Amino acid sequence: MKLAKAALAVAAASALTLAVSAVNASAVVGGPVSTTPANWTPWLLNTPVDQNVQQLVPCGANMYAVGTISAIGQGTKTYTRGNAFSFSQTTGALTSWDPQVNGKVNSIALSADCSTAYLGGKFSSVRGVAANNIVAVDTVTGNVKAGFAHSATNEVNTVVLTSKGLLVGGLFGTINGVARTRFASLDPVTGATTSYANLAITGNYPNTGTKVYNSQLSNSKTKLLIEGVFTSIAGVARKQVAVLDLGATSVTVNPWYSNEFNADCVDNLSFYVRGGAWSPDDSTIYVATTGYKPKSGPGSRSSDPRAGLCDAAAAFPSTAGLTTHKWINYTGCDSLYAVAADNHDVYIGGHERWANNGFGCDAAGPGALSRPGIASLSPTTGLATSWNPTRSLGHGVKDLEITPAGLWIASDTWEDGYAQKCGGVNKHGGICFFPY
Repeated sequence: MKLAKAALAVAAASALTLAVSAVNASAVVGGPVSTTPANWTPWLLNTPVDQNVQQLVPCGANMYAVGTISAIGQGTKTYTRGNAFSFSQTTGALTSWDPQVNGKVNSIALSADCSTAYLGGKFSSVRGVAANNIVAVDTVTGNVKAGFAHSATNEVNTVVLTSKGLLVGGLFGTINGVARTRFASLDPVTGATTSYANLAITGNYPNTGTKVYNSQLSNSKTKLLIEGVFTSIAGVARKQVAVLDLGATSVTVNPWYSNEFNADCVDNLSFYVRGGAWSPDDSTIYVATTGYKPKSGPGSRSSDPRAGLCDAAAAFPSTAGLTTHKWINYTGCDSLYAVAADNHDVYIGGHERWANNGFGCDAAGPGALSRPGIASLSPTTGLATSWNPTRSLGHGVKDLEITPAGLWIASDTWEDGYAQKCGGVNKHGGICFFPY
C-alpha cells in the first residue's frame, strides 16, 4: 500500500495544516538506535503505583533522574530514594546520592563539573532543610548548598544552566525575594535573582493558568525554546511556544513564531505544546503536542482528516520571523509529550498508538502505522521510519534524552504499574535506554 498511502496521509495532513543536557546532541552522528533496550538500567518498581521520571540529564559518568520517585530496582537489589537519584550511564549501578526531596522534582540542571545539582519542582524540604520549589544540592552528599537562596512562591517546572546564569521557569510570581512573573535568572552560586531575565509573561487559556512548562537550550547555547501557558512575553504576542535570545546583557524575545500556534485545541487540553527540541544544527525546531483535536473548524470532528497541531509532532524552520511548518505527523488523537533529534532521526514519545495517522481519530486511518509509545520520524519528510521497538503506554513518555551512547526514555508506572515494558522487555518502568 502502502508507502504511497502513508506518504499521502502525511502530505495531505500537512496541506490541511504536524533540559539542560551536559551532552551536545549535535555531536551525535549515529542512528537509528537499537530496538533492543539495555538490560542493566534501573527501573521504578510497580509499587507504589504512579511513580514517574520527569527528566533524565547526563553529567560526567552518571545519569541523573528526577520526578516522583521512591522505589527503584537495579539488578537484584531495591533502593529507596526521595524523588531524585543518579546512576552509572554504563552499568546502571546506583550511586548513594539521595537529596531526599519531600515533593516532586520536575527538572534538574548540573554544574559544568557535575558537583552541584539545581532542582526545581513542588517541594518544601530537602534533607530536612526548608527549601521551597528551588534548591542547589551537592551531588555527592545530597546536602543543600546553604549559600544558594532557595525559595520560590510556587512550582518550578524547568531549570537550565547557561553561561549567563540559571534560567528558571514555572508558576511563581516571586523567587528568592524578587518579583518575577513565571521566568527568572539566578546567580548559580548565590541563587540571587538577577536582572538578566526580567520578562513579563502573562495570559492564560481555558482551564489553566499562566506558566512556563518546559524549555530546551539550543546547541549553540544562544537561544532557549520555551513551552507554556501565555499569550504575551515582554509585550510580544506569543502563545504555546516561543524562542528567547540569550544576549550578552539580557534575554529578549526572538522574532521566530508561527501563527499555527494561535489555533485552539479542545478546552480541557488548551495547553498542548508540551515538548520541544532543536535539530543538531539548530536549523529546525520540533514540537510534540497533546490537544486531542481542534476546538472548531477543520479537524474538529473525529471523522475529519486531522488538521492543526493537536496530538502531533511537527517541524518548523528556526529562522527568525513568521514561519509555517515543514511537516506534521499525526498520531490520530493520542498525546505526545516529548521529542528529541539526532542527525538521523526525530524521536517522539507519549501514549500514542499510531504514527502517520492523518485520517484517523482514536482509530487507525488509511496509511496509519502502529507505533505504541515511541516512534522515530524522518527529519526530512516527517514520515515514520521502520524503527518500532514499542513501549507500554502508561500516561506516557515524559522526556527523551540523546547522548553519544544512545536514546534515553523517561516515563511513568501509571495504570497500576503496568507501564513496565520497553522494546517488549519487562523491568523498564520509568527508564529505558536504546543504545546506538
